[in-house]
Amino acid sequence: MKLFHSSTSPYVRKVMACAIAREIERQIELVPTNPHESPAELLASNPLSKVPCLITDDGLALFDSPVICEYLDSLDGAVSLYPRTAGGRWKALKYQALADGIMDAAVLRRMEAQRPEDPARQAVIARQGAVVQRSLDELEKDPPHRVLDIGTISVACALGYLDLRFPADDWRRDHPALATWFAAISREPALARTAPPAA
Repeated sequence: MKLFHSSTSPYVRKVMACAIAREIERQIELVPTNPHESPAELLASNPLSKVPCLITDDGLALFDSPVICEYLDSLDGAVSLYPRTAGGRWKALKYQALADGIMDAAVLRRMEAQRPEDPARQAVIARQGAVVQRSLDELEKDPPHRVLDIGTISVACALGYLDLRFPADDWRRDHPALATWFAAISREPALARTAPPAA
């Protein structure tokens, strides 16, 4: 398999954490990619020009981290990262959706912050910041469990991205239960080995 990869992408981190947790990371060749440059090799596989994009061994191009993570989970090997009980599965998928929303808002906020100053841009940044804040408040009320699954991996990757791109925001200050959870889950090898590089 081949994965179009960016070391700072929280979505790529999520995919690689799933691969490590399932002990199949050695089957994946990483292709460093800047999706903002829309390289021809990436566009040939993913018209959205986004990472991650996985090329399976039979040549199928898969994109969007939820799709890729579910594909990796379907391969023979370790225990599934998608809980089998109905209650556990839906809670894990809820956490994944909430975490993906945090990542979407944080990435957009980061991109807008790099554009020229104007009121419309500031409104977008404020709106996305509020999305992140509300989501953190929700997670503080009901922190994920400490079992590695698609939900806990997704939330950890979202929080790691906030640390990377918005260290001054100090999300831990108002979210002590979530901070305690994050410190513990971050010691899992799949998350420790995929921690983003220093900004």
